[in-house]
Amino acid sequence: MTGHPPPAARLLAYADRLVRDDLADLVLGCRCVGCGRPGRALCGRCAPALRAPAFRTEPDPVPPGLPPVWAVAPYAGVPRAALLAHKERGRTSLAGPLGAALATAVAAATSRRPVVLVPIPSSTAVTRRRGHDPLSRIVVRAARAARRAGLPVTVRSALAVRRRVADQAGLDARARRANLAGAFAVRSRSRELLAGRAVLLVDDVLTTGATLAEATRVLRAAGVHVRAAAVVAATRRRHPATAPGPGPG
Repeated sequence: MTGHPPPAARLLAYADRLVRDDLADLVLGCRCVGCGRPGRALCGRCAPALRAPAFRTEPDPVPPGLPPVWAVAPYAGVPRAALLAHKERGRTSLAGPLGAALATAVAAATSRRPVVLVPIPSSTAVTRRRGHDPLSRIVVRAARAARRAGLPVTVRSALAVRRRVADQAGLDARARRANLAGAFAVRSRSRELLAGRAVLLVDDVLTTGATLAEATRVLRAAGVHVRAAAVVAATRRRHPATAPGPGPG
């Protein structure tokens, strides 16, 4: 009989992979994802690439309904290497610096007002393939860092993937919007829990903005107030926005 392995089996498989990854780091030596220097997953020379001040950014063209987006780095060099290593190769030790970077963007986007962080969801199939949910891990670390800095934030997984979408790689902005149309749904209980509260969408990377725009559309249709969005990095072909940060409320 075929089928997906039970959750316990998937957890054991993931744990086994982490042990093997840690053993490889021990035997072969952990190397920086940015420059390859031995020692840490992100060395002292490369770490500042994720510690820059947050900036407003937007894609060109801007998809309809996209909220103000804040990022801390271009999606290139060290930030890109760190995000890919964490997401696709399970380098979980990078969740800390990536979460701290996201917290910087969150702080800029919220203007230190109370907000609920709503992550962009991944499908069950994608999470199963990777063996973990990389964005959720980053968002948890970001929320902890934000709260340590005195920011009143909470996290709510208010969105769910309602249908399968095609691989976004290679699609232009219009094709991505069409691919994502109707892909998300607001979890029923979240409608009540988010009523009257300001929401900040969070993701790892901004490319065309189609994902954030569609998530915003679905939430706003459910009566949820989306204040802004925060990401770790934005692709280089995006330009910094000249408009000021999000206003009150």
